[in-house]
Amino acid sequence: MINEHYVDMLKERSVIRAISERAAARRAEVGEQHVFDFSIGNPSVPTTHDFTEAMIDLYETESPIALHGYSPSTGLPVFTQAVADSLNRRFGMDYEPSHIYPTSGATAALAHAFRAVTKPGDEMITFAPYFPEYRPYSEAAGLTLTVLPCDPKDFQIDFAALEQAMNPNVQAILINTPNNPSGAVYSAATLQRLADLMRAKQEEYGHAIFLISDEPYREITFDGAEQPYPSKFYDNTLSCYSFSKSLSLPGERIGYVAVNPKAEQADIFGPMFTQISRCTGHNCPGASIQRAVARVIDETADLAVYGKNMELLYDTLIELGFEVVRPGGTFYMFPKALEDDANAFCEKAMHYDLFMVPSDSFGMPGYVRMSFCLDTSKVEAAIPALRRFVTEVYGR
Repeated sequence: MINEHYVDMLKERSVIRAISERAAARRAEVGEQHVFDFSIGNPSVPTTHDFTEAMIDLYETESPIALHGYSPSTGLPVFTQAVADSLNRRFGMDYEPSHIYPTSGATAALAHAFRAVTKPGDEMITFAPYFPEYRPYSEAAGLTLTVLPCDPKDFQIDFAALEQAMNPNVQAILINTPNNPSGAVYSAATLQRLADLMRAKQEEYGHAIFLISDEPYREITFDGAEQPYPSKFYDNTLSCYSFSKSLSLPGERIGYVAVNPKAEQADIFGPMFTQISRCTGHNCPGASIQRAVARVIDETADLAVYGKNMELLYDTLIELGFEVVRPGGTFYMFPKALEDDANAFCEKAMHYDLFMVPSDSFGMPGYVRMSFCLDTSKVEAAIPALRRFVTEVYGR
């Protein structure tokens, strides 16, 4: 019998993907140069030359049997050691390779983290605006996902709402910083206050509460800022990372979970993750990709283009009268729509070949997400269309 649960999910397709498909259809109709697609977060800069050279060298010099053979369930030692060393250098941590578990991108990292520190029926808290896929991810793990409001002036955590929502059934808190879709970067003060509250609640409830930190945009920050490392503030932290954005490798599906060495029973997580992999059908990512990334572990693609695009788009939105918080990182912007119904706003924008994502599925109606991981020339070309749309439809 067909599983009706997944049939029902067909009615609730990803809004991001749906709009991206509409943009692709429009490009086929009128040409690439006439369509301005701000819908999907697909990195627009090439990976590094060193990564490409590493892949070529591996294929030319390594034994094909070794290069393409199964890697251990816990990952290749060359990869886990490289990640541990890099995190220790950069953030003053003391990871061992056993605390690093390779995954097929941040999605698989989250799937492992959710299951490692919760059981079906438990509650997990996150904060709006949030990546819409958190809901199916958490439901697949049998969890209740409670979404709390943020402070809309800066998209930082609303601690009064968090304090009120905490209860003994909460086993984990999920954060995403820098944040998709708002571009907000949680400050050290925010992370410290969150850690203090979680420690107090652990003591009150008599059980561990884990912080699951979703960090694929960690390296994309603006104005000279850096993202404080959440694991430095709270021992019971699982850091979920992907090289999709930092190295522009989204199609290679390579990331990891890093278990804070000071976490409760930290040494058991690696073996637990291998059992979670058995149950979810996931095994560690490709051996060649692990080897290549290990060689360029501290490199990033040329991410400066995202800062240029942010400045262009932010200045234009402010000029046109939008309410928008200046992003601290990522390649997203989250302005308020020019009418209450963000879906209607985005539909009207499509008549000007502007494709943006309405915010209802991000848990914060009335906004739109604009992904600016595009060539700068494309952002520049979109600005006249954006001006025409706002002037003709909204009289601004």
